[in-house]
Amino acid sequence: MEPSTRDLLFNGIVCNSGYNSTVVEPKNPGEQRGQIGNKTECSLLGFILDSGRSYEDLRRQFPEEKLFKVYTFNSSRKSMMTVIELGERKYRIFAKGASEIILTRCNWIFGKGGKIEPFAAREAAEMTKNVIEPMASDGLRTIGLAFKDLVPSGTKKHEYEEEYEGDIDWENEEKVREGQTVIAVMGIQDPVRPEVPAAIAKCQKAGITVRMVTGDNINTARSIATQCGIMQPGADFLALEGKEFNARIRDADGRVNQQKLDAIWPKLRVLARAQPSDKYVLVKGIIDSTNSKNREVVAVTGDGTNDAPALKKLMLDLLWVRIAGTDVAKEASDIILTDDNFSSIVKAVMWGRNVYDSIAKFLQFQLTVNVVAVTIAFIGACAISDSPLKAVQMLWVNLIMDTLASLALATEMPTEDLLNRKPYGRTKSLISRTMVKNIVGHAIYQLAILFAIMFWGDKLIPNTPSGRNAPLGSPPSAHFTIIFNAFVLMTLVNEINARKIHGERNVFKGIFTNPIFCVIWITTLISHILIVQFGGQWFSTAPLDMTQWIICIACGVGELFWGQIINCIPASILPKSFRFGKGDVQPTSIMLSGEYDMPSTASTLPMKEGAKVDDSQRPGQVLWLLGLTRLQTQIYFQTLANN
Repeated sequence: MEPSTRDLLFNGIVCNSGYNSTVVEPKNPGEQRGQIGNKTECSLLGFILDSGRSYEDLRRQFPEEKLFKVYTFNSSRKSMMTVIELGERKYRIFAKGASEIILTRCNWIFGKGGKIEPFAAREAAEMTKNVIEPMASDGLRTIGLAFKDLVPSGTKKHEYEEEYEGDIDWENEEKVREGQTVIAVMGIQDPVRPEVPAAIAKCQKAGITVRMVTGDNINTARSIATQCGIMQPGADFLALEGKEFNARIRDADGRVNQQKLDAIWPKLRVLARAQPSDKYVLVKGIIDSTNSKNREVVAVTGDGTNDAPALKKLMLDLLWVRIAGTDVAKEASDIILTDDNFSSIVKAVMWGRNVYDSIAKFLQFQLTVNVVAVTIAFIGACAISDSPLKAVQMLWVNLIMDTLASLALATEMPTEDLLNRKPYGRTKSLISRTMVKNIVGHAIYQLAILFAIMFWGDKLIPNTPSGRNAPLGSPPSAHFTIIFNAFVLMTLVNEINARKIHGERNVFKGIFTNPIFCVIWITTLISHILIVQFGGQWFSTAPLDMTQWIICIACGVGELFWGQIINCIPASILPKSFRFGKGDVQPTSIMLSGEYDMPSTASTLPMKEGAKVDDSQRPGQVLWLLGLTRLQTQIYFQTLANN
């Protein structure tokens, strides 16, 4: 490269790079340079350093405060321009941007030996075909650099200079940018992180379709998408430019046709040279799609200021932004990726599904305990005029069922097994048919055991006198203590079964990865043994001998084998109506401010007569009160039976 051409190239890079973009030299030999600011600009500045020049010296030659005018980069221009004053009313314009766009504005080019030659449409097409497209196909982002000299009328010395009369209309950007001279087309490689292809493969396995919307060249975008695994060679996928995308989905009057969009977006994987409005149209079209009866769930990532206004208008399920994104984009986002890593999205998906599963596990466990406890208390009160489970014992059962179980089951760490299932639908029942099968199946087992002990335990179990029809004020009986003991042990073992809600055989898988579950379970078991053996009058229990303990433990361990039998029963035998919690999800908006601890206005204002209560707006105090009321109702049944 001729020295004059090289100087122009370096000056154009420096003037068209943010002065806050900095390349940090490595501290240790062999390490890569650090980059602060725009990565593309830092790459170009690194090229200057690799050429043996200092961009800092050039910045001192062209200080930021002496730049005459700057046309900043945006997604519409796909380029930027900087004007510097050379003196004597002479101006030089440096331009940098998408290579194919820069070429369309140029009439001249540096040829061999640094000689400036005419550059027409034919030469531009040849350069696009022979230079830009091969570079883009290799995954390089092509950047074009050009310049233009403006001189007063009558002072023109070179044919590539442009004369002007009077004052220059700098607001006429179209006029200012035409007639430039190509300096160079540079290729920048933005290597795909090693973990990205694996993360995208996990998304696809989890039923999540990844689409790339970018401002890059279509060939560059297609190459990167192939490297990432978004597109597979030979697959029936689409990669479109923004212009072609709009031409396909809009009617003659320019309006988006939803039917046309529905025919494209399922196969669309790459949208290149896209405007922020194109992202808006695509996302809104997917949300409003009529391809399926259920609305698609859409999550969007972005980091630019231009992304925020358009995407914030949509009722998006989730808007992500990178930590390197602009403050405007961060303000519009729901989640900020602090490590700028796509694999973090996969982790977030795993956590989201894990929360759903944790709620389902707790519900399955709690409903099983409720069904058994209420049934045994009610039947006992009706059949033998006394409840085999006393009020204080029910308090212990409720402590296990509510507080301890919620801590144990809700602290399961997410695993990659969660990605082997398709996403849950927006209207999917919270309690599935498999959960109903488990609840009913385990309740039947426990009730059968408890009723057998209640009515025939005194005959089947040695040293167990009947506790039925005992006089009021009698000491605690071993008979009813066995019922209480067997119930709690079956409940504790069923807590292990409740860790798996999708018919998995190995209920112990991953149990030691959750130390909280193990500690709570063991602590509860030890506490229960102490209650049974030493609770006495306080807990209405009588100490049990070894035989009685073995029988109770056998009943509890039997839950594991019974769970395997239940897993053999297909959930499909239950009608679809055996699902609960089904309903459409209404969009909500939650904003926490400095007054987030103030009571909700919905809970303080009087309700109009005939008005319905919106469960979704119930404050935490009301939900806590409902739980307390349920506990009081159960105690009431016990008190009624005792009286």
